[in-house]
Amino acid sequence: MSVASWSGSLLAWQQELSKLKDRLGSALPRRELRETGGAFLDGLLSGIERKTGWMLAEQAGAEQPYRMQSLLGRSRWDADALRDEVRRYVWEALGDEAGVLVVDETGFLKKGAHSVGVARQYSGTAGRIENCQVGVFLSYASRWGHALIDRRLYLPRAWAEDEARRAKTSVPEDVTFKTKPEIARDLIVAALDAGVPCAFVLGDALYGSDRRLRHMLEARQQSYVLAVRSNETVRLGGESLELTTAEQLAAGLKTADWHCYSAGQGAKGPRLYDWARVRLFWSADPHWQHWLLIRRSRKKSSEVAYYIAFAPAATTLAELAGVAGLRWTVETCFETAKDELGLDHCEARSWHAWHRHISLVMTAAAFLAKLRADLLRAAVTTTPSGKRNERSPQAGVAASWPAHHSLA
Repeated sequence: MSVASWSGSLLAWQQELSKLKDRLGSALPRRELRETGGAFLDGLLSGIERKTGWMLAEQAGAEQPYRMQSLLGRSRWDADALRDEVRRYVWEALGDEAGVLVVDETGFLKKGAHSVGVARQYSGTAGRIENCQVGVFLSYASRWGHALIDRRLYLPRAWAEDEARRAKTSVPEDVTFKTKPEIARDLIVAALDAGVPCAFVLGDALYGSDRRLRHMLEARQQSYVLAVRSNETVRLGGESLELTTAEQLAAGLKTADWHCYSAGQGAKGPRLYDWARVRLFWSADPHWQHWLLIRRSRKKSSEVAYYIAFAPAATTLAELAGVAGLRWTVETCFETAKDELGLDHCEARSWHAWHRHISLVMTAAAFLAKLRADLLRAAVTTTPSGKRNERSPQAGVAASWPAHHSLA
């Protein structure tokens, strides 16, 4: 008997996975589809190295990969309905008023030229231009954990305008060319409209430099901390409006303007940086404020990062610094989904197959996030007075990650 068996953890795993499979009915309407989808999830969560149709079929005890391949390609079911169920599942498992949404993209390297959306384009995964697909993703993170909740394949303009390739890969007629920030706006709006509890929205400079994305969030009074490039134009108030760049504004700061805070826990302890912020001339509502947030390496002062922050006026510099440090959560989601669950193992070429494969992987990842959240909640002790001891995780935005220490 294994330790997992007598400790009860294996039973809990099986029971929770069975409950999740029962929820797939909203997306997989036929019994055969639900059975195959359940076997697909079992394969993703297994230890097999490659999560391809053949390997998943072999793991399920089938002699041919037909049913696994049909699940992604020929069968009729709605991947967006599964995405909606994953979002609800993650919300139930991790939902917290101090949670954050993080938008980012990741690349899927390809050798051929026939898979939908594949092109010579920049891949952050590889750090260079490669032959790849790129997907834009939205993740949710709270003190209980983090998981991917939405996805959409980026379709380069050359693909979007090529009717022959669109037809061959079953790209829906209503799918048109959209930039990555435009896709990000769609994903964020869908999550907010669905009621996902969110204190801040985060993203790198590709998304932070998109003014329409920022304006959309401001119109909804949705706080954000979005990275921008050093040459981002910012506007200061005073007797006369002054336009400058993020880099120029940071260069004029004095020593007393900088304060040391942690951007989260690293492998060797708190990740300490020097932080400063400057109020920007933007909001007409005195209850809300815009800042240029600046992060500087304590070891190499030339390494500087910039953010535009929008939040209630009472928000502290320490909180903004902590929130900015939470972007790592989406990177962890990608790493786990690729290394453990086969996010980048899809061999099918069509639009529907890509979104179905990714959605099933997101389902498996959400399941693991739910298990971790349950263990974390179980670790919260009760004091003799009957009060819950939530010192770990702590309450509040970013306070659930390691606390921030001012050394100023």
